[in-house]
Formats: sequence, C-alpha cells, structure tokens
Amino acid sequence: MYDLSDVLDVAALEAVQPGTSILVSGPAMSGTEPLVRDVLASGASDGEGAVFLTTGGTAADVLDDLRSRAPEVDPSRLCAIDCRGNGDGAEEASDGALRHHVGDPSDLTGLGIGVTKSFDRLDLAGIDRGRLGLASLSTMLTYTDRQTVFKFCHVLTARIDAADFVGAFTIDESAHDEQTLQVVKQPFDGLIEIRERDGDREARVLGVQPDPSPWVDL
Repeated sequence: MYDLSDVLDVAALEAVQPGTSILVSGPAMSGTEPLVRDVLASGASDGEGAVFLTTGGTAADVLDDLRSRAPEVDPSRLCAIDCRGNGDGAEEASDGALRHHVGDPSDLTGLGIGVTKSFDRLDLAGIDRGRLGLASLSTMLTYTDRQTVFKFCHVLTARIDAADFVGAFTIDESAHDEQTLQVVKQPFDGLIEIRERDGDREARVLGVQPDPSPWVDL
C-alpha cells in the first residue's frame, strides 16, 4: 500500500493500492502541480523512486524542485522528462538523477520512451516502489486531440499498474469542455478535485473508496 495522506490529510489516501492512478483536477493556479510534486517527494523521502513528466518546465528545474522538497533523497532515485526540445534522449545529471528530453508535448512516443527508460533505471537499481507524476494533460490537449491523450493515459496507467507504482496526473478543468474531461478521466482509478471557496482552497478524493471524502483544506 501507499500512504499519500501526509500530503493530503484524507483517510481515503492512507492505504492506496499499488497500481492506482489518480487524476488531480482543478482550475488554473489552484495548486494541482505542487500537490503532485509533494506526492512524489514524499515517496522519494521514504526510499521510493520518482518519475515526473513536465510539459512546461525543464527536467533540470523539476529535479531541483524535488530535491528542495526532499533534501535527504538519493538523486539516483529521481527521473524527470521534459518537452522543451533542448536535446533529445536521456542524460545523467552530475548527481546521478536521470533527465530525458523530447521535442514537444505532442511527442507521446518520445514521452513513452522516457518513461520506459526511467522505469528500467529504477528496476536495475532494485527499486520496486515508486510514484509517477505528470503535469499537465491540459498542455497535451492543446497539441493533440482528446482521443489521443486518452490512449496515452490508458497506456501509461497500465504501465503504472504493471510496475505496482502509483500515478498522479494534473488537468486544468476550467480549460476544457465537459465531454473532453469525461473522456480523459476514463483511465484513472480515482480523482482529487480541488476548488477555491471563499478565498481558500479545498480538496476531496473520489473513486479510491466507495464514497467521496469530505472537503478538506489544501
């Protein structure tokens, strides 16, 4: 089991089944990506592997951020994949972390290769527990259609399941129509919804347990 409740204090996240993938949905600037980064950093602090796909920042910046959230982590457990087109393929950072680059967010094959290399690296290191994060599916949807993004998510969540990892993906719900959201949500086992209410942010968890959790402060 994976305990994600240290990041979001909800009972439903205290014992998450290996292979579970969760979609983190909220409006722009609501904190979806920082939440996912905290999920990965928390696991890395406990000796798990961490793989993060960013469609916006650089792999180097992601790794720096994860190190700042988990200063004691062994960098060789960290892998980051970016879509900035600054180089192509994998490289090892000076501290042993893995960086992988693809041309742009529409290169789903390249992203898949980056995930495979990251999982293989962790497996060779004897790391059999890990967390994968992706931010953001909304960026992918500006480059390609929702069916293609759905298929990519379906394949990636199956990889997470086979590895007994957990996954957390973000989407900006305010950027898409309801039909697109329903299509993209299909491959996921659970949902973390984030909302803004009276100037505060709240979150709840759906799908991980039979009943939705109460809204809690984020």
